[in-house]
Amino acid sequence: MKNIFTYSTAFVLGLALVATPEANAQQFSKRKQYNSVGFSLNALNYFGDVTPSTSFASLRFGATRVGAGVSITRRFYPRLSGRFGLSYGRITGDDALAADEAGADSRFRYNRNMSFRNDILEASAVAVFDLIENRNNYLKRPDFVPYVFAGVAGFYHNPKGLVGPNDLGLSEGQYIALADLKTEGQASSYSKVNVSIPFGGGIRYRINRNFDASLEVGWRKTFTDYIDDVGGKYAGAQALAGGSPAQRYFGREITRNRTAFPGFDDAGSQRGDAGNRTDWYIVTGVTLNYILTPRIKNPKFR
Repeated sequence: MKNIFTYSTAFVLGLALVATPEANAQQFSKRKQYNSVGFSLNALNYFGDVTPSTSFASLRFGATRVGAGVSITRRFYPRLSGRFGLSYGRITGDDALAADEAGADSRFRYNRNMSFRNDILEASAVAVFDLIENRNNYLKRPDFVPYVFAGVAGFYHNPKGLVGPNDLGLSEGQYIALADLKTEGQASSYSKVNVSIPFGGGIRYRINRNFDASLEVGWRKTFTDYIDDVGGKYAGAQALAGGSPAQRYFGREITRNRTAFPGFDDAGSQRGDAGNRTDWYIVTGVTLNYILTPRIKNPKFR
């Protein structure tokens, strides 16, 4: 499962390389190229350490949150388009809701008692390969077109944890940014700006002359294990003793049932999933695309 993004990216880019010479041979003229702008309503989930189980595909649908995005797409060839997009959305996780207190494989996560939310701002550039080609202009495009895509994205994120009422001197619950707290005793904060590999597929439907609607599912393979602020080992009470109250709170003090499970949050104990060192998030979206009517330049006569 860890190599899904590699194979998918190679597949889409391979199709693009194969399709481009063929399109050139058939002289897909610039008069048939066109641009479109899209507006998306998205649903976001995530795969990581704060999920029901440690498997790649484990997610909690109750943690789904809404996002939105805008994009611009340029059709270059009968099957191939390029798309640039900006999107914003939130992912969440909560051990108390995701993990089974009595489960042999999940009670550790329940007692870890971690919860977070993370607002993600993403910029992406992807190649879109249509499985049904259109060698004509946009007016004669097919009614239904399945497609796949892959590319690269950069995103900004800043995970936050919820402080309970009356904790840390707060009269009510409040979200606090976690990256700079170094909750696992790191020497330096992890980066809030990261790169991901977006890939997936969808289906596009022609509504009328200028409008298309599409349903799309896209995975994001990130290169960080700290979208949820959980990735390494517990620093332990002694290492965090000189830190801020917030660092001690999120680094160790929110754990529960130390009497029943002694030592599970001692220094050097595993806090995150040691077998999976990267987090993923998934974006499922409905997009309305508006095709910008191409300008047709008439030949000049002298």
